[in-house]
Formats: sequence, C-alpha cells, structure tokens
Amino acid sequence: MKVTGFEIYRLKPRWVFLKIMTDEGIDGWGECISGTRTEAVVSCLEEAMGTHVVGRDPQEIEDIWQCLYRYFFRGGPVHMTCVSGIEMALWDIKGKALGAPMYQLLGGKARDRIRVYSWIGGDRPSDAAAQALERLEGGFSAVKLNCCSEMHYIDSFSKVEEVVERIASIRETVGYKLDIGIDFHGRVHKAMAKQLLAELEQFHPMFVEEPVLPENTELMADLAKSTSIPIATGERLITRWGYKQLFAQDAVSVIQPDLGLTGGILEAKKICAIAESHDMAAAPHAPYGPIALAATIQLDACTPNVFIQEQSLGIHYNQGFDLLDFVKNKEIFQFEAGYLSIPQGPGLGIEIDEEKVRKVSLEGLNWTNPRWRAYDGTIAEW
Repeated sequence: MKVTGFEIYRLKPRWVFLKIMTDEGIDGWGECISGTRTEAVVSCLEEAMGTHVVGRDPQEIEDIWQCLYRYFFRGGPVHMTCVSGIEMALWDIKGKALGAPMYQLLGGKARDRIRVYSWIGGDRPSDAAAQALERLEGGFSAVKLNCCSEMHYIDSFSKVEEVVERIASIRETVGYKLDIGIDFHGRVHKAMAKQLLAELEQFHPMFVEEPVLPENTELMADLAKSTSIPIATGERLITRWGYKQLFAQDAVSVIQPDLGLTGGILEAKKICAIAESHDMAAAPHAPYGPIALAATIQLDACTPNVFIQEQSLGIHYNQGFDLLDFVKNKEIFQFEAGYLSIPQGPGLGIEIDEEKVRKVSLEGLNWTNPRWRAYDGTIAEW
C-alpha cells in the first residue's frame, strides 16, 4: 500500500482536517489544531506530507513519525500538531486495512466504557450553578469550568472571593453529585494560585488544571505539595520529552495530553504509560473537533490510567458549528449517563461527511484566541 495524495480542509470554528489517500482506495482522516496559526499549520502539513509521507507505506507509522520528528530543529506547536494529525490519519488507514478499531492494535480494550465531563460557564465564567444542574439532569457526573477571567500577578482578594462564590454556588445546587474540574488556564500567577487553592480545598474539586503556566514546572510541583487538590496539566506539552520534568518533579496527579498536539495517538499512549509508572492519572485534553476526539477515545479504550475524558459538544468555543456537524455516524458520540461506549468501527471509528466538509471549508478559517488586558492595561493571560 502507498500514500498517493492528501487534502487539507480549514473548518470553522477552529479545526484543520487532513485526509490521506492510498492506492488501495483506503482513506484516513486526521485533525490538527489551527490555534492562532492556521496558514502556518496548513503550510507545514503540505511540506511534511510532500516530503515524508506521499509515496510511503502508510502502515509504517513509527518510522514515518520518526522521520517527521527528527529534524535538527524539532518540536514546536505548529510542527507537532501536523505530526499529530498525520499520525491519526495513518492509524485510521491501518485500522481500516485490518478491519479493526485502532485500540485493538494497541493491546485491546482496558475498560467497558469511558466517563466524560461537560464544559460549563464560558470563557469568562458565569451562570455556572444553573448550567451544572442542567448537566446533572442530562446524565453527566462531572463538569469543568474556567476559574476566572483576567488576574494580575498580585490581585485583589475580591477576585478570589468571586471564584469561591462561584464554586460554592455549584456545590449548594448539586452537592457532590457532580465532580468539578476547575481550569485556571494559566491565567493565574503563583501568589494568587496559592490563595485560590487554599480557599478551594473546602469544595474538594476533581482537579485544578494549569494552576500556573505549564512551563513553570517547579512552581507547579510546589503548589502540588501545598494542597490536597489533584493538580493537572499537559494540554500544551509536546511529546514525552515535554513531560520529563513533570514526572521527575512529581509535579501533578493528572496528565492531560492533547492528541492533536503532543505527537498523536501512540505518543500519547507512551506518555500515559510513563505516567502510570509514576502513579499518575490521565484525563486527555480534547476540546476541538470530532476526529481528534475519535482518536482520543481510541486511546482511552486501551489505557487503564485514563479516568475521565473531555469533549467539546456545546463548548463555548464552538461558534457556528459543533462537534457532530461533520460526522455521519453521530452515534459514536452518544453520551449515556455521562459515559461513552467503546467504539467498534475500524480505524478511528468515525465517518466524516466529506461533502459538508468540502462545502464549509470554502468559507475559510481565521480563528485566534482573545487578547485580554488587566485593569492597568498590561497584557493578561487568556
């Protein structure tokens, strides 16, 4: 089997789809994160596919990955999201060629179903208690929300009180029937993070995500030692080498690899295996499109230390189009009592509505993250 060509689709709200074709008529789909560099991602994909993938046997996934990765100047989010998307599509082809779900090629299923959580609150969190109750009534057992909006290096304690009141309102409304993940999103600096963690312990969160920016591994380790709340991070980290210091410093209890960034399915599997040896749980990051989520579900199915899965249905970022809009077999993302079933279809198990993809891609894509400023005009983390 040989790769004969590829197509790239820019899709609203913020997704880049990749289709890889072969001489045996088997196609594979992957997804890249557009981030704030859509055209850079597309250009990188074109170069990587043309240089290292077209003409190759798509089933030689490990060797293709190594060829894509081992440049003298390596890594970076643009390059690695392209490697990730290509790798997803190659596994999709291999699974379809063998007539097996991808998780069967990585050891078989390690669970019967996958627990998922739902987003609430929006970018600047509001109306959290009412939305939490809606999710509970909809069958979910866990939610996640952003902690706060802008927060300066040292800020007013009133900002801390706002967060405490928001989480308290959720607990007053649903009690402990819902687990709560609280995402600091790297918006908080160490001094305020210490105050927030101390005040939030009383609510027993499921985890606190990115209490500080992930490049501050030593600070995250200090925070982890100061609180009983499980600390989580990983969505911005690239490859197993990007996780080395997290593991070495025992900086978190939960890793959150993003299969659309960290190097793809097998790389994330390797990262989760190292985490397991450090007694760390995994909750993969997946707030993007349907192909990335389908790939992540394949990982979840065969990875025992995954305990919960993010998903983007109805997330505040999905403006204009949502998770199911480009999927034919929508039943693969059917939540039952807050769980997903293990997929049975070959490859990634997802059937893409290619006609709709082609049509919507003609509209183009120009997404960027918001640019926030603090009360004094200084740039703030989003």
